[in-house]
Amino acid sequence: MNAAHGKGHLYGPARFERAARTELAKPQLRENLRHATHTIRDKRAEVVDELPDWEQLRESGRAIKAQVARRLPELLERFEAAAVRAGATVHWARDAEEACRIVTGLVQETGASEAVKVKSMTTQEIGLNEALEAAGIGAYETDLAELIVQLADDASSHILVPAIHYNREEIRDIFRQRMPGAADTLSDAPEELAEAARTHLRRRFLSARVAVSGANFAVADTGTLVVVESEGNGRMCLTLPDTLISVVGIDKLVPSFADLEVYLQLLPRSSTGERMNPYTSLWTGVTPGDGPQRMHIVLLDNGRSATLADPVGRQALSCIRCSACLNVCPVYERTGGHAYGSVYPGPIGAIISPQLTGVAENTSLPYASSLCGACNDVCPVKIDITDVLVRLRGQAVDSKRGSPSAERVAMRLLSWVMSDPRRYDRALRAARRGTAPLAALLGGRRTIRHLPWPLSAWTSSRDAPLPAAESFREWWQREQAQRGETP
Repeated sequence: MNAAHGKGHLYGPARFERAARTELAKPQLRENLRHATHTIRDKRAEVVDELPDWEQLRESGRAIKAQVARRLPELLERFEAAAVRAGATVHWARDAEEACRIVTGLVQETGASEAVKVKSMTTQEIGLNEALEAAGIGAYETDLAELIVQLADDASSHILVPAIHYNREEIRDIFRQRMPGAADTLSDAPEELAEAARTHLRRRFLSARVAVSGANFAVADTGTLVVVESEGNGRMCLTLPDTLISVVGIDKLVPSFADLEVYLQLLPRSSTGERMNPYTSLWTGVTPGDGPQRMHIVLLDNGRSATLADPVGRQALSCIRCSACLNVCPVYERTGGHAYGSVYPGPIGAIISPQLTGVAENTSLPYASSLCGACNDVCPVKIDITDVLVRLRGQAVDSKRGSPSAERVAMRLLSWVMSDPRRYDRALRAARRGTAPLAALLGGRRTIRHLPWPLSAWTSSRDAPLPAAESFREWWQREQAQRGETP
């Protein structure tokens, strides 16, 4: 039996090329993205160059994750046993809906009407905030960037820096308008913005009885969960409330505690350009009188088993969510994260999201890439993103073979024409004569930006070139004739 695909916030209402066109019309967005991504990528390059064994670390990171993929069932059982021995309760969720139902029920059991959250891509993936809100439970983000996005009633635009599409002036305006207690005189100075957020969040931390987190890593040998962060908000959530609920994708496992040595070097350098994370929190079960006294772990599949079944695509599960591929991607730099529709934008999102949902449900994302390979070069665990993209494009084409396609008909006709040199020459000359008036009207420009239907399907995302004034074969014959040589 085939594994089920996942659901949740993994695709948007519009195909990527349409959504991207909307985002490309926002010059301030592009300026904000360019400034932020170039700053982070430059910092990353500096700290990576400091390590003479960087490539060996990358290879170790890749090898450990490959081992996890081969041994996942065994490691999951080992993790569950260790976590239960330490006092945690482990739940299993097949998809987003089941995970939301489990977490909502756990919060309701405590009698709490609100929960504070540590930044977590997994809970965004399953739409947990919306599920809790529907049950009358307020879910409050405590990561600064996530807080900005939540106050703005917006969606994240970056895995690591969700508010990367805002500049300081825009954040100041959001705080003034949406943050309870924010002064009208609040400026855009970083220290004033940080103090306003700190004051706002401190009240949440001190009153919350329930916290919800994800995890960057889950250690199978010990049942330990690990969260790395930069602000300390996560540590407040992980220690102050009485009940802690951690939603963890089954791809977050590592076999042993010693494996953290590799990833805690790879992750901060690749994500924020730092030598180590300011805050690294590890927790194993419960300790009487210290920290949360009730701990629940929800192990989430949501399409990961289906992804694991693909021998090429499974490497996407090795991702440690560093965002390095986003910061070097020319497509992401211009469109931002909203165009992808999924909570996982950029190159890694273009391969994770379609695999979690099934490619047939997400056919445009594998094309959201120039295939330049810059993402491959910076991936700390050596995911061959372009290889997976090409494979997914093939699967996207295969998923539509049963339905009529103007493109497929055009390609078959072109194949027939090009299969015979004389036929191809005649067609080329006819096309040149037919488009000559149009070329004259364009004043020297050799591309058409908009064609009528059904050819508009081609020009919706690219220009259509006019036939060259002279083919290579014609040029060659002319050159040879001018030299007095026989072609």
